This record gives sequence, C-alpha cells and structure tokens, in this order.
Amino acid sequence: MNARKVLSIHNVSVQRGERIILGPIDFSVAEGERWVILGPNGAGKSTLLKLLAAMSFPTVGTVEILGEVLGRVDVFELRPRVGFCSALLAESIPEDELVRDVVLTAAYAILGRWNEDYDLWDESRAVALLTTFGVRDLKDRAFGTLSEGERKRVQVCRALMADPEVLLLDEPAAGLDLGGREDLLSRFAAFSVDPHSPVTILVTHHIEEIPAGTTHALLLKDGSIAVSGPVHEVITSEHVSEVFGLPITVTQEGSRFFARAK
Repeated sequence: MNARKVLSIHNVSVQRGERIILGPIDFSVAEGERWVILGPNGAGKSTLLKLLAAMSFPTVGTVEILGEVLGRVDVFELRPRVGFCSALLAESIPEDELVRDVVLTAAYAILGRWNEDYDLWDESRAVALLTTFGVRDLKDRAFGTLSEGERKRVQVCRALMADPEVLLLDEPAAGLDLGGREDLLSRFAAFSVDPHSPVTILVTHHIEEIPAGTTHALLLKDGSIAVSGPVHEVITSEHVSEVFGLPITVTQEGSRFFARAK
C-alpha cells in the first residue's frame, strides 16, 4: 500500500520579472519520508521551500500541501500545520522576546507575545521542546542575547511548537561552528527515529549537514531537478559533481556523507 502524499507539486514554475527562477518541476513527499534538498547558490532551494511552507505562490502549476491546494485555501489556517525554520523568519523575532515566548507564540502562529493566554499544555510542550534541543536553561533569556547556535535550536523548537505535520528547515546549521553543527545534527538524528515526528525537509548547501535518518534527497541545478530519490542513490560522486560543476568525491561513513574535491 502506498503511503499518503503529504506534499505534491505538479508542473510548477516561479518567475521573477523575465526570469524563471524555479521550474517547471514535479515533486512529491509521502508520510514517513525525510528529505534533504541540495544545490549551489541560486539553484532554487529556498524558493521551493517557501512554496511548501505556503509562504509564496507559484507563477504556474499546482502546489498541494496536506491535501489542500495552494490558492484555494486560507493560508493562515494551513501554515500552523507546517513548521518552518529559516533565517528570514528569525530576523522578525523581537530581540527582547524571552526564549520561552519565542516558542510559545508559535501556538498562535504569531511573533511577539501580547495578551494571549496559554494553557499548561502549551507551557509544558514549550519546555519539553527546549529540553529536547538542549536549550531549556535559556528559557528566561532574551532571544537577542543568544549565540547563533542557540538561536538556531530555539527556532527549531518554535517550528515544532504547533505539533506540525510537516517540518521545513532552511539551512539550520548555517553559521554554526563544528561543535554546534554536530550537536544540532545529532539531535535531528535522534528526533527522526521518533515515529510520531513530522515529515521533514531540510535545505542545505553542504553534504556534511545531511542528518542521519534522512531517507530521500533532491538535487537542484539552475531551478530544475537534476535527480531525486532514495538518499543513497542520489548522493553520489557522479551526481554531486554534475550539479556543482566540479569533480567531487563523495564518501559515506555510517549514516553520514562527506565530500571533497578530486
């Protein structure tokens, strides 16, 4: 029996001015899958993720998210069902907002706490998520005082607060040092084995940032899909060299991938 499709894109293109920056592409994600999207700068990775987050609309084509067709549904009702973590969203978080409130306000899909009432379940879930990602001790700190690595973990907690059915992560390890990156990736790996965790799509520039537990991969080049499928079939020296335009050797150690120029 085929797994239910959670996300589906059919004949989608995105045009800005005279330039088509993405597409036409077809792409679908089913329950239980964990994807990584890779490609060079300008390949269309973030554009694709914004479509899947219902943060932007295609110029042509159909985007279906959790059974709802983008353009025929109230996106404000749809967005809480999709957890979205990106640097652009982080820039909108008030610097003086307490960490626990950065996470809590996601229950109402808002930024900045005002006079909303949160019940004990909300409070408990926020603390549990902060604990899972190793930042519980920071809950009473102002968001603006955190390091880049701490901010990234808090953003992931926020994306998960509303118990989404899909989790979208746009370069979550960008800007982190080696220790911060490896810690975050290990937490993603532990999170991925939970059968109740949502479908996950992670965008990155770097093969080393593919978390253990990833099932599928998609390589983008010049706004088009170069190759997609099971991660071990996609992340190969041949495919990666073609997409990045450089002879690259891809190796695998356990569930992790590594790349170096030949």
